[in-house]
Amino acid sequence: MQTAITSLGPCQYPSPLMRCGQHFRTDDERVLCDDSVEAVKAAVEKKEPLPSFEMAGARGKIFFDPKTTKAGIVTCGGLCPGLNDVIRSLVMVLSYNYGIKEIYGFRYGYEGLVPSFGRVPVQLTPEKVVSIHKLGGTMLGSSRGPQDVGVMVDTLDDMGIDILFVIGGDGSIRGAGEISDEILKRGLKKAVVCIPKTIDNDIMYVDKCFGFETAVAESVKVILCAHAEAQGALNGIGVVKLMGRDSGFIACLGTLACGEVNYVLIPEVPFKLEGPGGLFEHLQSRLNLRKHAVIVVAEGAGKNLVGEAGVDASGNRKLEDIGVYLRDRISEHFKSLGVEHTLKYIDPSYTIRSVPASTQDNVYCSLLAQHAVHAAMAGKTAMLVGRWHGRYVNMPIDLVIHGRRKVDPQGELWQAVCEITGQPTSIGPKPHCK
Repeated sequence: MQTAITSLGPCQYPSPLMRCGQHFRTDDERVLCDDSVEAVKAAVEKKEPLPSFEMAGARGKIFFDPKTTKAGIVTCGGLCPGLNDVIRSLVMVLSYNYGIKEIYGFRYGYEGLVPSFGRVPVQLTPEKVVSIHKLGGTMLGSSRGPQDVGVMVDTLDDMGIDILFVIGGDGSIRGAGEISDEILKRGLKKAVVCIPKTIDNDIMYVDKCFGFETAVAESVKVILCAHAEAQGALNGIGVVKLMGRDSGFIACLGTLACGEVNYVLIPEVPFKLEGPGGLFEHLQSRLNLRKHAVIVVAEGAGKNLVGEAGVDASGNRKLEDIGVYLRDRISEHFKSLGVEHTLKYIDPSYTIRSVPASTQDNVYCSLLAQHAVHAAMAGKTAMLVGRWHGRYVNMPIDLVIHGRRKVDPQGELWQAVCEITGQPTSIGPKPHCK
């Protein structure tokens, strides 16, 4: 694992935070990538160094002169609770802690860095962002899809932007890495720092992404509504589709927080509808016993049942709607059996991702933004700020873009979900043992 952070050069300016008596970190302070006893023992026996991340935080000396530094902020990809919170905190820390006078927001994602789109950057001040954390969405707007890297770096150079903060998910972080590479190729002294944003919570080596706690809390409200609908009818069935293209964390955590779900279907665990042990058989037994059932399905579940519909502007696979598919197939199944039932299908995805951040996420956004500014001012680049094992760390972009964090079907989280729902760890016909 390559965990070293790229630096633009020696830090020569004393940090303005010295006047506040700030505690400063050094690059030698580290957090282990794998903190298990087994990993430590194995490394000691092999006499190998333990991979570790550099701890985030303010440095005593910084690379950029606050008097002349210009910063830019861009939000990319889909909406997520907390975007405005991060923007606000970045502006506040840059302005009040470091005295940065010129901060620009690029409109509608990476399109804002391409002049031909006509998205004029907006200058951000504390006065302009003071109340935006009370609103959902992003005041800067967002978009999906890659843009010409050379043109984007031209824009940064023409505007004299020294630091670019990218708030986005996997594709956006990959784009930030390409921008960093182009900057390095040109020999420019510009920092690119990411704040990872994905409501699915699937960024590698990041404990939790901002907006995830809010999404879980909002999903619980929806699940409870589905449960009430299901209980209110004979053989009532509530089906709730939640976000989770590749990872089922929201579905799992929402289920654990609610306690009223009978079946959880996630991308990491394939399932079958028909046959012995299939969902239909389980569901029929449940209705015979309790007369109602609630199913939570992540949007990426059931890849073995539904197909794909191309890719979106960011290159993400577009999936056929598993929620609608389940709704129709379940209804058809019980109608064919002559079983009276009522099915209510709820898809709250766009509602959940558009709400303002919860108090917990608001605090988390503020801390991520603070650490991102500290790293950028110290001349660190091609990196993102995240929380790992409960500590805030700096990690290189290249480390996190080669995979996605997923629910482990053999891990504690999925086992806990199966315990609380009563479902088997795998729904479908069991293979015959020879």
